[in-house]
Amino acid sequence: MDPHQRSATIEVMTADEAIVGGGRFATDREGYAEMRRHARQWPDRVWAIEGCAGIGKHIATRLLADGEEVLDVPPKLSARARVFATGQGRKTDATDAHSVALVGTRMTGLRPVVNDEQLAVLRLLVDRRRSLGEEHTRKTSQLHQLLLELIPGGAKRDLSAAQARALLAKVRPRDVVGKTRRRVAAELVADLERIYARKKAANKELTELVKATGTGLLDLHGVGPTGAARLLVEVGDITRFPNKAHFASWNGTAPIDASSGDQVRHRLSRAGNRQINRALHTMARVQMRNPSPGRDYYDRKRADGKGPMEAMRCVKRRLSDIVFQTMLNDAVRATAATAETGPGGQRGHDSDSSATGSHPHTGSSDKSLPGPATNQPKTPLRMAG
Repeated sequence: MDPHQRSATIEVMTADEAIVGGGRFATDREGYAEMRRHARQWPDRVWAIEGCAGIGKHIATRLLADGEEVLDVPPKLSARARVFATGQGRKTDATDAHSVALVGTRMTGLRPVVNDEQLAVLRLLVDRRRSLGEEHTRKTSQLHQLLLELIPGGAKRDLSAAQARALLAKVRPRDVVGKTRRRVAAELVADLERIYARKKAANKELTELVKATGTGLLDLHGVGPTGAARLLVEVGDITRFPNKAHFASWNGTAPIDASSGDQVRHRLSRAGNRQINRALHTMARVQMRNPSPGRDYYDRKRADGKGPMEAMRCVKRRLSDIVFQTMLNDAVRATAATAETGPGGQRGHDSDSSATGSHPHTGSSDKSLPGPATNQPKTPLRMAG
């Protein structure tokens, strides 16, 4: 499906990529009902929808509520499929739906969209927390600019609202422009105080909700409630990644092989989920500022001759393995608890699916992007004892 606000274009494709149906439907009640009736011709169906976290979210939610199985197709993947399928970048609703169908048919490991109220609440709150942080940064920059014009040399970089208020109390401009500038700065200080209070309340609520999930992410050095919540809502089901290398490729921490001839080298990947990459970058920066296994690993990489940025990328790649293992352990515990309290089976054991240990000094992190996907779409979980 290529979704829009008021319409959705679908293409029905079989496992051998034969096109057997499709059409364009409105997203109002009548159009949605007509689309559902059209899809009932194929009882064994899976919906692949582009951008379920964005423009496709409204219709994906409706399909989930009606008991349909939905997969999220990243726009970048469908764009690449469109170029290869058509030979150029021409973009229409029909070609977009065709490219989404190709990705949904060919690719393994696409994120299943689930109707999880806990994750939905976490997503709303972590997005709100991010917007508060961005608003705080923007207003702080505006305040620094005004203070630079009011006070020779301006204020220090890490300025709290209370410190800014104390500085303004010492400023007594006499001209109209100066008085207006001081008044606007005082208003910004009041805004910052309100934002700080909201950020504090949001952090408290996020901490409680993340702890309620039972995840071990909060035990990792450098992961706060916001980072843990972001990891949970973006990753969803960690077992959709066959191994740690695929997870690193998805979050953009796996280096890209750029070797040529006898020269063997890797370069930075700018692909992947940038929000998760940002959370891992924050985790790496926190570990490097304090005595930690991450700092020790960084120092060893520097001693091996790697530059600062190369060593930082190695740390992020290793931390990606640790996050993968932590979330996989959470999934194992959750599955084991379900098996003990109710009916259900377990996937088979595969010891090769484990990531590296809990510290950046074990395992390998310098591997590039993984090869072609195998027939195994998920990471097998250990048998519950």
